[in-house]
Amino acid sequence: MDYGLGDFLTLIGSLGLFLYGMKLMSEALQKVAGDKMRTILSAMTSNRVKGVMTGVLITALIQSSSATTVMVVSFVNAGLLSLVESVGVIMGANIGTTVTAWLISLLGFKVSMSAISLPLIGLSLPLLFSGNRSRKNWGELVIGFALLFIGLQFLKESMPDIKNNPAILNFLASYTDLGFGSYLLFAGIGTLLTILIQSSSATMALTLVMCNSGWISFDMAAAMVLGENIGTTITANLAAMVANTSAKRAARAHLIFNTFGVLWMLMILPYFLEGIAALNMWLGGGNPLETDPALAAVTIAAVPVSLSLFHTIFNVLNVLIMIWFTKLIVKIVIKLVPSNESEDEVFKLKHITTGMLSTPEASLFQAKKEISLYAKHTKMMFGYVKDAFNETNEKSFLKLYEKVDKLEDESDDMELEIANYLTTVSETRLSPNSSKRVRAFLKMVDDIESIGDSMWNITKALHRKREQKAWFPQEVRDNLNKMFELVDEALIVMFNNTEKNFEEVVTKKAYEIEKEIDEFRTILKQQHLSDVKAKKYEYKAGIIYNDIFSECEKIGDYCINISQSIHEIKD
Repeated sequence: MDYGLGDFLTLIGSLGLFLYGMKLMSEALQKVAGDKMRTILSAMTSNRVKGVMTGVLITALIQSSSATTVMVVSFVNAGLLSLVESVGVIMGANIGTTVTAWLISLLGFKVSMSAISLPLIGLSLPLLFSGNRSRKNWGELVIGFALLFIGLQFLKESMPDIKNNPAILNFLASYTDLGFGSYLLFAGIGTLLTILIQSSSATMALTLVMCNSGWISFDMAAAMVLGENIGTTITANLAAMVANTSAKRAARAHLIFNTFGVLWMLMILPYFLEGIAALNMWLGGGNPLETDPALAAVTIAAVPVSLSLFHTIFNVLNVLIMIWFTKLIVKIVIKLVPSNESEDEVFKLKHITTGMLSTPEASLFQAKKEISLYAKHTKMMFGYVKDAFNETNEKSFLKLYEKVDKLEDESDDMELEIANYLTTVSETRLSPNSSKRVRAFLKMVDDIESIGDSMWNITKALHRKREQKAWFPQEVRDNLNKMFELVDEALIVMFNNTEKNFEEVVTKKAYEIEKEIDEFRTILKQQHLSDVKAKKYEYKAGIIYNDIFSECEKIGDYCINISQSIHEIKD
């Protein structure tokens, strides 16, 4: 019977169900892990060995080395991870991705998981409709796990039967006797499949099923697995295209590490596979390299575990070898991706330029870091405002005026991008706690943007003062410099609070400074009214003076709003 379009679409649909099950399980795992995942992510900045273990753990949890490396690239982009530390995490991700292969080879082929998958869904269905969020997350986790294996069962069943489709076998057979060329060809197929599917775990599952169906031999499947190791680096490199220099370097390091590992393994592949076959036989399995047609069934049965053994041992060996060359890899990528010396301290997204992560929890972690960076840039912007106030040279003042104008425009763009990102996150399935954080983050971003607006209003008032040739007496200048000092302090406290973990935030200091700003504004307002009556300065100068200290008081209000928002989402 010919293999038609309907059969092909069934195969694609089976793969889609497998991927959806993996996605559902991954998201539920992250929700169940909750704050522990954030703790793991923040603990990344440690030694290389810890970095490797972190990469293994995260990838084993979220079932996608591509997602882990994109996450790592975004953290390097944000300055949360150094380049050396990121290489360790990426190495660990390669080992973590082998977990899927073991799940499939030990359960998917040995045990009829699909037979118990539907009862599992039936048992977890009440949990899915539970009012308790934790129970609901566990329900999603079990259903995701069940769907993954139902998808795998469909995948196995939708693979063409080689007995009825000998042309397929002949097509593949014609490319298996090219020696080293065959290895390169099948490695290329593995790379291409992984780029298309965007998940090395899913491609690994597909490879296992193809082997189990007798489509391809064990050695060609091993070559495909090597190709998958290269294909999985493409996602991170695409993500790094819009990131900074350090992130680009982290993505290139991943490519170099995986490509070098594939090259040395291809050189010794026939001998290495003989060793894997011997190990599998020693463990009580069959010989995956057996060519006797009479033992074909035994050979096929031996392939899944042997392929998982190959996948794991290769990745572990590659890490054990390459971990000693981390600094050399870093030197190479620094030469390959030279730094852009013209990069200026401007408002620029660093954490979320790579798009949403695999789960809302991880995406909100990124958003928090982005908001902290946004607050830092806004605090820096106020430095230019103060310089503009005290600048006497007209040309230098205009440069500062243009600088603040440019930064304010960038601040508006940054607010819009973060708000859009948070809106996208809010459209996913969030826990009540995560929903609360999204609302608080949106409020914080709005307040930070309002701080930028007030700073721009102050700068415009200073420009107006020069145009109108309004004069401030020394007492007024001293008053404003004192107000600026208070605002500076409020901005520092606000920024520090955005950097801390939620549970560490204490708002007492923020309230004290805000109270000082309010009280000083009241004093200045009363004094200003009496000074205008006494004609200590012109009325037009008085209006500008009033505008400046009023905007300063607004900045104080926005700063306390931000600290309050953080305090309200304490865990």
